[in-house]
Amino acid sequence: MTETDDLRTLEELTPIQVFEGIAARRIEGDQVTLAVVELDPNAIVPEHTHAAEQNGMVIRGEMRFRIGDRERVFGPGGTWRIRGNVPHRAQAGPEGAVVIDVFSPIRADWEDRPRLERKPRWPTPEDGT
Repeated sequence: MTETDDLRTLEELTPIQVFEGIAARRIEGDQVTLAVVELDPNAIVPEHTHAAEQNGMVIRGEMRFRIGDRERVFGPGGTWRIRGNVPHRAQAGPEGAVVIDVFSPIRADWEDRPRLERKPRWPTPEDGT
């Protein structure tokens, strides 16, 4: 990473395909990955685990989360905390969703994910940008 990589807009970040119908734009530091994740309508994040802790928040749309044996549906402002190696899954609502996820340590396992070419779905002029 160079100094020119320190200040960028979402549109300048290349999205990756995390799962089918799910794209993420990442900002990575030495210890933390921040991702703006766009989920297509009803897109599914299959149950999985990873060593990184994960905190997140819904920005737009609706998400159904299952962490361990607890499940909850969130709209904008809903948050989650997932400790490392805890099984979890999620599904976007019928309108899709945009969420922010923060991982520590970084998600090095995303390096091999396919690169996508698409404009960000958020923010939009309706969001005041």
